[in-house]
Amino acid sequence: MKIALLSEKYTPDLGGLAISTGRLGDLLSAAGQEVRVFVPTLSLPPTIRQSQYTGGVHITRFGAHKRVDDTLVDWFELIVEEHRRDPFDLLHAYFLPTAGFVGAYAGKYLNIPSLVSIRGNDIERAAFDPGKFSHLMYALQNADAVTTNARVLAKKAKAFIAREVDIIPNGVDTAHFMPTERNEALAEALGLGKEGVERGELKVIGFVGELREKKGLAVLLSGYAQLVKKMPVSLLVVGEVREGEDKKLFNEFRSANPQLKIIITGHVPHKDLPAYYALLDVLAHPSLRDGMPNAVLEALACEVPVIATPVGGVSDVLEDRRNGRLVPVHDADALAQVMEELLRDKAQRARLGKSGRKTIQENFLPEIELAANLTIYNTLLNK
Repeated sequence: MKIALLSEKYTPDLGGLAISTGRLGDLLSAAGQEVRVFVPTLSLPPTIRQSQYTGGVHITRFGAHKRVDDTLVDWFELIVEEHRRDPFDLLHAYFLPTAGFVGAYAGKYLNIPSLVSIRGNDIERAAFDPGKFSHLMYALQNADAVTTNARVLAKKAKAFIAREVDIIPNGVDTAHFMPTERNEALAEALGLGKEGVERGELKVIGFVGELREKKGLAVLLSGYAQLVKKMPVSLLVVGEVREGEDKKLFNEFRSANPQLKIIITGHVPHKDLPAYYALLDVLAHPSLRDGMPNAVLEALACEVPVIATPVGGVSDVLEDRRNGRLVPVHDADALAQVMEELLRDKAQRARLGKSGRKTIQENFLPEIELAANLTIYNTLLNK
């Protein structure tokens, strides 16, 4: 079948949305489906398009406008134009107010099936934005099928409209994300030298992704500052701090606490992440809101013990003390306490790591994600 995949971001763009849509595109292509991706970008001027083939997936990026409505118009017209040139069998859109709206509208207009996928922020934040709410509701009401990756997001969607919402968790390639030996050259390059590690003194708390308010930026920094008073530990942020208010808060914290060892790697290609997970004693992911965070799944696959908040899809993955640790939202004291407990208890870290990887192997594999999507596609096409 020929599938048009619509998303605000697509690999190698930053963020979980880009990772998830990129994974689906690769999975579908490897399964023999023809995949066309349509994604807006600020790196191109409006009206300009660029196309490329990557891993068997045809990606068309088009210049976004400053006004979102102008971008949506161009997106819709691009889908209509491409369908008339070389028809699609199905439209699949990630993220309701933008891609989801365009996908559902184009599906109705072209009389082809549309599937929209809820990813987290669309239901948890955009639903409260008057400028986005009508687009969100149109997508929920008019798409032929709706999916999400977490039970709580499905429940929130059903509070807006009574309809079926299929839950398809994110998948992780456990042949790529797996336990690996610590790369000493990488550790040295990042400033995590051998000496303290060999003596068992220096521990590393990690965060992977774009650190920002929604991901618990303030809680993580506060918890880390408390922890350092009790034991030597570094904070490794594998990724970046979001520009704007988040970056300002982070820089102010760093200026006020120059003695704290915080390392920011900058963007790391997704394929290179296993080497960074191998440097971590614990992954901290104290989100305020979330979908199903890829970083949590990847860390578990790499047997890195995870401390997270029970938000979004995290509650579908982690059970406290069985395969990870859960702390309340906004609770820096609890985060610091559990981080200290885990860092002082090597046996607990090993046990949680083994259990975490088993959880991924049993429930969160890419082939499960692919099969679930293909089942919905075939159901829609057979109606």
